[in-house]
Amino acid sequence: MSKQIISTENISKRYIMGSEIIDALKSITISINKGEYVAFMGPSGSGKSTLMNIVGCLDTPTGGTYILNGKDVSNMSENELAEIRNKEIGFVFQTFNLLPRSTSLENVALPLIYAGISKSEREEKAMQALINVGLGDRAKHKPNELSGGQRQRVAIARALVNDPSIILADEPTGNLDTKTSYEIMELFDQLHRKGNTIIMVTHEDDIAHYAHRIVRLRDGLIESDLRNNNITNPKEEKAKLELRKASY
Repeated sequence: MSKQIISTENISKRYIMGSEIIDALKSITISINKGEYVAFMGPSGSGKSTLMNIVGCLDTPTGGTYILNGKDVSNMSENELAEIRNKEIGFVFQTFNLLPRSTSLENVALPLIYAGISKSEREEKAMQALINVGLGDRAKHKPNELSGGQRQRVAIARALVNDPSIILADEPTGNLDTKTSYEIMELFDQLHRKGNTIIMVTHEDDIAHYAHRIVRLRDGLIESDLRNNNITNPKEEKAKLELRKASY
């Protein structure tokens, strides 16, 4: 039986802006098991980014309960949340969020500094993470010496270096061209096949269909939560065909 890694019960998020009250999330109950590959989708204002921020321990819910890997994180302090984030979650952002003056190796090693790991072990683990995403030969390159796809691979290596419970990807292909987007999604496929739990936020249907489960939000509520039954060789062939067409 799969181990439940995320469990929320009736979580809500309310923002008060002057005299205006915004209910970004109204009542979200969801569970995600270890090893799942889930996409959060929805139009602007649906609550998907708010839900991602709460799942990623970047924010806390106004009401309800959130259990992450057996720990109740609903009412944790900022410091406690920071510790949980560094230990449990690897983030991949649309804008890469790399330090411009640091090399690929230094960027990937950054979470290990916060974890208190020695310099030699940091470098060894960071190098292995870069090799795992196909960038072992770019360890000494800085972000401005890399393509967009390579920068996103560095960001993915950084997300993986701490062996997190979850990889959280926020619009991971948003700043990439079509060909590079499919290459990055193929990499996520490989990571998932190795047993990683992946949660992705995207507004693109073709990107969402790489996930094995699609949760659609609307007006702060879950509109649908469906298994993606189109995960077959034909889908992979279609992606490969589009990749080839995009490279012409």
